[in-house]
Amino acid sequence: MKKSIALVDDDRNILTSVSMLLEAEGFQVRTYNDGVSALDGLNQSPPDLAILDIKMPRMDGMELLNRLRKTQTMPVIFLTSKDEEIDEVLGLRMGADDYIRKPFSQRLLLERIRALLRRGERGPAGAEGEAKEADRLVRGELTLDPSRHLCVWKGKQVNLTVTEFLLLKSLAERPGHVKNRDQLMDAAYGETIYVDDRTIDSHIKRLRKKFREVDENFEQIETLYGIGYRYRDG
Repeated sequence: MKKSIALVDDDRNILTSVSMLLEAEGFQVRTYNDGVSALDGLNQSPPDLAILDIKMPRMDGMELLNRLRKTQTMPVIFLTSKDEEIDEVLGLRMGADDYIRKPFSQRLLLERIRALLRRGERGPAGAEGEAKEADRLVRGELTLDPSRHLCVWKGKQVNLTVTEFLLLKSLAERPGHVKNRDQLMDAAYGETIYVDDRTIDSHIKRLRKKFREVDENFEQIETLYGIGYRYRDG
């Protein structure tokens, strides 16, 4: 089944050229030229991945992302201009998974899209799915299933973005062990993107908030000021 990608940009040339590229690579593409129409369309039929321009009329990419993150966990890539570095940082803190600066190479865009889809890909059912059972991570009341991008706390599902899931997995893999921000950046973003310390802090804050929505006493992620974070052992 074809992966679906939503492309939101007020630049008709970008909509046309990127759509042709993605369709030629076997993706199903839906396009929107402003944030308002995109919000309705993406909520009614969520794609596998969304590409958002930041500067748009009616509703910009930041506001669109903020509203989407209230109900959607799909991977999001921001398209930014060279003079929008502050927006890039804000976007990552708000829950974007990656950003690409304009003008961008089509090859780079394809690589980023495929990388994000691989990170969030659900595992197949059947024998191969059973083989992935070993990938499941259980830490007390926490269960993480990377093959299905599933997070469960005390029997309740917690909906996480790809980046949030990878951060939590990195911490929970070694309970009691402190991970500094550089290590967490590598776990969440790899070597393709560099973010500042405050971006990681913002993701951790969002993680805690989501867990406390299902358990107000959630305290498993501990902060060691000036050092980093750790997942509580036991």
